[in-house]
Amino acid sequence: MLASAEMSGPKFHLVTYGCQMNKNDSERIAGLLSGLGFSETATDDDADLVLLNTCSVRQTAEDRVYGKMKEFAELKARRPEVIVAVTGCMAGRDTDGAIRERLAPVDLFFPTPEMVKLPRWIAELRPDLVNSADLAEDYFKIAPLRVPSAQAFVSIQTGCNKFCTYCVVPYARGLEKNRPAADVLQEIRELAAHGVVEVTLLGQTVNSYRSSDPEVFSSENPYRETRRGGDVFWNDFAALLWEVNQMPGIERIHWTAPHPNSMTDKVIDALNLPKQVNYLHLPVQAGSNATLFRMNRKYTREKYMEVIEKVKAARPGIALGTDIIVGFPGETEQDFEDTVSLYREADFDISYTAQYSPRSGTLGFKLYEDDVPREEKKRRWERLQRMMEGITLRKNQAFVGKTVSVLADRCDGAWASGNTQEMKLCRFRCADPSIVGTIVPIQVTQALEWQLVGEREMRS
Repeated sequence: MLASAEMSGPKFHLVTYGCQMNKNDSERIAGLLSGLGFSETATDDDADLVLLNTCSVRQTAEDRVYGKMKEFAELKARRPEVIVAVTGCMAGRDTDGAIRERLAPVDLFFPTPEMVKLPRWIAELRPDLVNSADLAEDYFKIAPLRVPSAQAFVSIQTGCNKFCTYCVVPYARGLEKNRPAADVLQEIRELAAHGVVEVTLLGQTVNSYRSSDPEVFSSENPYRETRRGGDVFWNDFAALLWEVNQMPGIERIHWTAPHPNSMTDKVIDALNLPKQVNYLHLPVQAGSNATLFRMNRKYTREKYMEVIEKVKAARPGIALGTDIIVGFPGETEQDFEDTVSLYREADFDISYTAQYSPRSGTLGFKLYEDDVPREEKKRRWERLQRMMEGITLRKNQAFVGKTVSVLADRCDGAWASGNTQEMKLCRFRCADPSIVGTIVPIQVTQALEWQLVGEREMRS
């Protein structure tokens, strides 16, 4: 469902922190509230309901929420009737109530899947605000309310079974739960009908997707599940990608974030489907086997690099991104050097590098002392950052003089911008706002560290 013009009646203000999955969850919250007669407002000044959709991946993300409590206490003092709610990963992982105790001004505190109970809770607190207290059975059944755009996120999975020792996701979101393929495909068909040309499939380990209804996959689908004896050979994620590739109107398909252990030969082969973007984001987290073992990543450096080589062989020239954590407990200088050397060997285009942050409730918090000093974490982060900037610039310079395909997503004054097939930001001269949402050829004239600059290629 796409957002429409603001209506009169109760209003909500929604603030989202964190990943693309949280953003998609917020679209579902907005869709639920819209169905109750609410409209969205840009500030909390005139809101009847204020919600924070939170992230717990780093302590800094939680500190932002704690920092809002004074502001909310003042809001409640001025307007005691306002409902203040906190959802997302902070609520999901609060097993002992310690987080809730620090959020005194908050009226509602609930994990993401319990958003289905919002109609009842609002009716109990402010019956004047709602037109129905009916509950959905599954929050994935709630239609997201999206701002009109040519791009959309589609969650196909939530939760995780991997239990990496640094990660709160299995506690905050629960174990892995996959949506039926029929629901995913129907959502994407509706998006295409509303002008969406690029979809990003989301999951905590998106390529481990398992469909409860594989019978919906076409008989022509080369990746559909095969059975041999009593064993099932699962190819559901590759099969889903093939089905999305057949949809009229969808021009680009991206997915994040896969797990190296689920990068099967079929998934790697699916990187060559015609609508697949020329980019793969494959988190490694560390280049040291000792660190990977403590992280419970369940693969070795050698196994990860074997996957990378298969990917490069299947799709030469593909751009690669990754996630890295520096300063994990027990990480020695040699362990860090192993990460540096893996980065060079994989030749990533980009890395999202984080300094390790202990998360209460995780196995890492229970098992390991946070023994790498903060300044050392910062030094290691800065070294990787400088190395990445040099490699990224080199890779971007290779595009100068070439024509790239750009999905324009904004136009400000004389300039428009969007991502290439390699998910690199590209700016080009264009003062026509109607270009937004279209895919245009751009000849690259300049390469910077974080963007390409070019001129629109006019075709006769």
